[in-house]
Amino acid sequence: MDAIAIKHNDEIIDLQTAKEIGFEGEAIHLDNSPEALDILRHSTAHLMAQAIKSLYPDAKFFVGPTVKEGFYYDFKTSAEIGSGDLKKIEKAMINIAKKKYEIEKYTISMDEAKEKFKDDELKLEVMKRIPDDKVSIYKQGDFEDLCRGPHLPNVKLIRHFKLLKIAGAYLGGDSKNEMLTRIYGIAFADKESLKAHMTMLAEAEKRDHRKLGNEMKLFTFREEVGAGFPIWLPAGGRLRARLENLLFKAHRKRGYEPVRGPEMLRSDLWMTSGHYQNYGENMYFTKIDDIEFGVKPMNCVGHIKVYEDELHSYRDLPIKYFEYGVVHRHEFTGALHGLFRVREFTQDDAHIFCRADQIEEQIIEVVDFVDKIMSTFEFDYKMMISTRPDKAVGSDEVWEVSTQALKNAMDKNNLPYEIDEGGGAFYGPKIDIKITDAIGREWQCGTVQLDFNLPERFKLEYNGEDNDKIQPVMIHRAILGSFERFIGILTEHYAGEFPMFIAPTQVAIIPIADTHKEYAKELSDKLIDIGADSEIYAKNDSLNKRIRTAEKTRVPMLIIIGDEEVEGKTVAVRDRRTREQYNLSEEEFLKLIQTKINEVNF
Repeated sequence: MDAIAIKHNDEIIDLQTAKEIGFEGEAIHLDNSPEALDILRHSTAHLMAQAIKSLYPDAKFFVGPTVKEGFYYDFKTSAEIGSGDLKKIEKAMINIAKKKYEIEKYTISMDEAKEKFKDDELKLEVMKRIPDDKVSIYKQGDFEDLCRGPHLPNVKLIRHFKLLKIAGAYLGGDSKNEMLTRIYGIAFADKESLKAHMTMLAEAEKRDHRKLGNEMKLFTFREEVGAGFPIWLPAGGRLRARLENLLFKAHRKRGYEPVRGPEMLRSDLWMTSGHYQNYGENMYFTKIDDIEFGVKPMNCVGHIKVYEDELHSYRDLPIKYFEYGVVHRHEFTGALHGLFRVREFTQDDAHIFCRADQIEEQIIEVVDFVDKIMSTFEFDYKMMISTRPDKAVGSDEVWEVSTQALKNAMDKNNLPYEIDEGGGAFYGPKIDIKITDAIGREWQCGTVQLDFNLPERFKLEYNGEDNDKIQPVMIHRAILGSFERFIGILTEHYAGEFPMFIAPTQVAIIPIADTHKEYAKELSDKLIDIGADSEIYAKNDSLNKRIRTAEKTRVPMLIIIGDEEVEGKTVAVRDRRTREQYNLSEEEFLKLIQTKINEVNF
């Protein structure tokens, strides 16, 4: 198989550039490796843009990057384009690929580029974001665009692709700017991989948490409330409470103390922490008595204030605080997506204040906690150590020490990890937990962050063995990430069929007639006493309709109450998970439910 690019000193270069400058290195072939797919998808984005230009000659293009889900291009045209036009664009792409245009690169000065594209306001906008005094352009046939590359050597190599959807996107992601058209697509090196991906997407559509959340009455979004602010309905509230209660016990067993910080803090505290300077664009601010306050985007500063409330000795450490902390972050409207991306969410947040010699044991304890939770929910997961980002506080030395401490903890305990260069928080490196769900999708969830910077900025200390003042190490830790996002992931992972221990409603009770309602209420009360939730379906509908209504909520177990059950203190059970029907005495039934909801212990 011929090479499509060259990898030289971790830099990937297209074949034309490698030949021109005499670079030799590892050949990259057209397969489904991350490097090859990135090149293939980037080139497919350009092929799509060329097809759009051929169909809509006045089209102008902004950017067309690769993303985790494939690729997209943002553009504008006077024509009305809808999802029904995607097939037409695909057909044009196939016809262009058959022409076997070579993909060529050339470089010009920024001034030349501005002159060349002087009538294209989107290209001029792109150039504002390029810091160099030269720009590269890739050309194929009569189409060319500003691009860093690399690209395939020829369009004929693009064969297995699919355009997925059309959407609106603000220029540069800013709602103050004009709305552009965005088309998403996917490409693979072979037909089988494309087919498997399309099958996965079809399954993902069935599992969409927004659709299931509506059917199961878990949560809703209302335009008059505001985009990105979920409203939790009773069933969703019960689901959250179950998750919170399980985690509360698990934290207490591991020595964490519950605390709560205010949802707004004075801005000078956010300046001390560095959030104001490094994260301010993601925060909301207001004034009270002419003093500026910042609505918290994270819980760490509040927990620092808890730590400062009393003096600490080296014997007291580690000190562990946890909070179900409500935070607010300013997200662009176009980035919002169900529970996955919201403006208000609740973190399962915790902070550990420890001595330097306790870092390793604390990291391992957190990783063990992660493993317990993820295995309970049947997730595979991997861990990534994320290093210093471009925007960061603290010295190089502190970053190097803290990053190495994370690596040492993982290495000494033979825990596998990958490196995500530049992916750390602005105040410290971190371990990111990425989980894989039932249909093979990867999600970013929890994080463990090691921080020497905030303790230094807030002058935190404890009394050492010789009564000297020592700065503690701070570990930031959230395992779920946020309840909102995690519940969205869980909903899709289980396709709404939650296990009994976490289901928003364990039992649907369906009395056949009004005379059976009293016994239904007795059973409901007894279920509450053992920690289970139920819902009584007693509306003035037919029995079959009430059963269908209950089944729509994907409740694990339905029980039917009639004369025989009232008289004998029994229940007629329909188990959705096992697809079985059977009769139990009241005592046997309650014991069964109690066993099922208590089978999990983090």
